[in-house]
Amino acid sequence: MEEENSHFSIKDWSLSDRPREKLLHKGSASLSDAELIAILIGSGTRKMSAVQLSRIIVNDAQNSLNSLGKKSLKELMRYKGIGEAKAITIAAAMELGKRRAMEMPVELPKIKSSNDAFRIMQPVLGELPHEEFWVMLLDNSHKVLEKKNISIGGITGTLVDTRLVFKKAIEAGAVAMVLAHNHPSGNLKPSMQDKALTMKLIEAGKLLDIKILDHLIITQQGFYSFADEGLM
Repeated sequence: MEEENSHFSIKDWSLSDRPREKLLHKGSASLSDAELIAILIGSGTRKMSAVQLSRIIVNDAQNSLNSLGKKSLKELMRYKGIGEAKAITIAAAMELGKRRAMEMPVELPKIKSSNDAFRIMQPVLGELPHEEFWVMLLDNSHKVLEKKNISIGGITGTLVDTRLVFKKAIEAGAVAMVLAHNHPSGNLKPSMQDKALTMKLIEAGKLLDIKILDHLIITQQGFYSFADEGLM
C-alpha cells in the first residue's frame, strides 16, 4: 500500500510526541518501543502521527518486538502510511536487533546452568523455521570459547556428523561442550533420535576427554535440558 502524500511531519507533532527530542535529552532507554519505531518511520498519515501509527503496529504485534520482527514486508505495508521504504527500514532495524543479541559479549559468558546456555542459544535457534544443530565449546572454567553450527536440516530433523563435532572442539581447544538444537514445531519432547545422538556424543567425548555437559532442545518460548532431566 502506498503512503499518503499528506502526512504529519516531525515539526507537526505535539511536544509530547517528539521522540527524537526525548531521545536527545533523556537517552534512548527512556523511549517506548512505539516511539523508537516512530523515529524509524519519520512520519505518519494525514490522520495520525508517526507515534500513533507505531503504537497501532506494536499493539497488533501483541506488544512484542519478537512478534514484530517476524512480520513480512507485505504485512507491514498493509498499514496505511507504511510504504515499501518504511517497511524495509523497520525490517532492517529488527534484524540488527537480532544480530546484536547473537553477538558474544567481550567478557566470555560462563555456563553455570541450563538457563545460561538457553539465553545464549535462544536468539540463534528460537525463531528458525527449520532444524539446526549447534555446539557451544567451553574451556575448563566452562566459559564459552565459540558457538559452532554443525548442521542445517529440514522442518523435522537434521543429521549430525560426530567427527565434525569433535573436530570443531579440538580446533578450539575446548574441554567441554553444550549441545543445542531446535524444534520448529514447538514440541520440547526429545525424540528417540535425540536421545541416541546425545549418548553417542557422550561416549565419543569420553575417549577424547571432552565432556558433554548438556543437550538443549530450544523453541521460541522455552527449552528442554537433558541434564536437568537426568538424561546425561
